[in-house]
Amino acid sequence: MKPIDTLDELLERAREGHVFGTKMRSLILSADREGIAAVVQQQFEVGARIASADLVPILEPEIDIKAADKGECERILLDEIGRHLLSESLDGPIMLKLTIPDVDGFYTPLIEHPEIVRVVALSGGYSRAEANERLARNPGLIASFSRALTEGLRVDMTPEEFDAALDESIRSIYAASIT
Repeated sequence: MKPIDTLDELLERAREGHVFGTKMRSLILSADREGIAAVVQQQFEVGARIASADLVPILEPEIDIKAADKGECERILLDEIGRHLLSESLDGPIMLKLTIPDVDGFYTPLIEHPEIVRVVALSGGYSRAEANERLARNPGLIASFSRALTEGLRVDMTPEEFDAALDESIRSIYAASIT
């Protein structure tokens, strides 16, 4: 993540605006244990600043779906997040935005953790159909899709076509989230 020099001012504005929380995103490209540990450390450090402003930190250490060693990235990430949760490096609830895992139910320990408000799934570049299929196999994980949500929407659609396509997208993602 790039440094956010004005973070304290932004957090104050967010708090004044009754914002629930805010996120920061990092991208993990390979199963480099030291690199992933550094990403998680940075996410929790910034998360602590967000929590100190009475907002809910939304940690987003996204794993690239094209990473050749995506499964190993997920194992390291889970270990690192767990290590930080055990060390109580954040005071208060947090949310996680994570790439849908390769192993079904892999993030269940995080979903069930008492300090985690919600674990939401990134579509991460999967097609909506594949993202929905993967999401449906992970109980308790809910969608936070943007790319998959807007898939198929085009500027040349009529308002009725646009609304129908968006409605179908929302319905399919919702159905996958509650499975």
